[in-house]
Amino acid sequence: MTPTLTNGTKSPMRILVTGAGGFVGDALCRRLSASGCHVVGIFREQPAARDWMEARAIGDLTQVRDFSSVVDGMDVVIHLAARVHMMRETATDPDIAFRQANRDVTQRLAEAASKAGVARFVFLSSVKVNGEQTSGVAFSERDAPAPEDAYGRSKRDAEDALQKIAATTKMTITTLRVPLVYGPSVRANFAALLRICDTFLPLPLDGITNNRRSLLFLGNLTHAIEAVISAAAAGGGTFLLSDGEDMSTAELVGHLRYSLNRHAPRLVIPASVLESMAALVGKQAAAQRLCGSLQVDSTAFRQAFGWIPPFSPAQGIAATAAAHCATR
Repeated sequence: MTPTLTNGTKSPMRILVTGAGGFVGDALCRRLSASGCHVVGIFREQPAARDWMEARAIGDLTQVRDFSSVVDGMDVVIHLAARVHMMRETATDPDIAFRQANRDVTQRLAEAASKAGVARFVFLSSVKVNGEQTSGVAFSERDAPAPEDAYGRSKRDAEDALQKIAATTKMTITTLRVPLVYGPSVRANFAALLRICDTFLPLPLDGITNNRRSLLFLGNLTHAIEAVISAAAAGGGTFLLSDGEDMSTAELVGHLRYSLNRHAPRLVIPASVLESMAALVGKQAAAQRLCGSLQVDSTAFRQAFGWIPPFSPAQGIAATAAAHCATR
């Protein structure tokens, strides 16, 4: 996709990407560079040579008080860097730590961008702003935010700060709330699921058939972000995003097993039994992620940007599994 320039010149669009070394950031920088953009990636530490983009190491973003020199000359700022959910929390007060990293940094960066004349600001938020679980009706932009943890609250607070900036400046701000993102080199919970599916042992997950969860393939996310920054219309606001084909935990495991070529006997244990067993060992949250539903409705984004996901979940899972197999 050829980017639509916002500055009225024929020179490449200049795009700043924070969190450029992360799972999403690396893929996004590569995509935008391939589209002809001049990509400036912000890293905590200087990465290995990347002759296809400009890399800047500026350390811990929470320690940067003035972002004016960072955003100077940019057409677009895409803010991906964040303090994410911690499996083993080390902060004395998690709410303060998340707020400093996710709300305060976002606010300072956006204020500097608006003063520098940046045309568009894209913020990667989370469905956790809406909540942790749905019951038959998918979350939409019309729902009142109901975050349940420090991470979700910090993302909501960052969104609130951005809305105030958008209301008082000419900069177009687009917020994308995303569910679990998967793809090659995925980490954390999805990587753990990949590993346990990559065996011939039966798994006690085949009975989780009544839930529905929305996911987002990395290739679809980067394509959607490119659609935002290349849109002719302003396209500001908050949008939810997903692959558009929700699946149960059993269906997800089935797709993973098929893509990994690991076929094992089915072990059907009702979700209610798994949840009861998890409660006995204090793993209710983990059981909720496996057995509960979390759906998002991305209709508003598709209509606003004329967006159609280029990859199906089956294609995304196959690509993710293939990358995993390459590291066996």
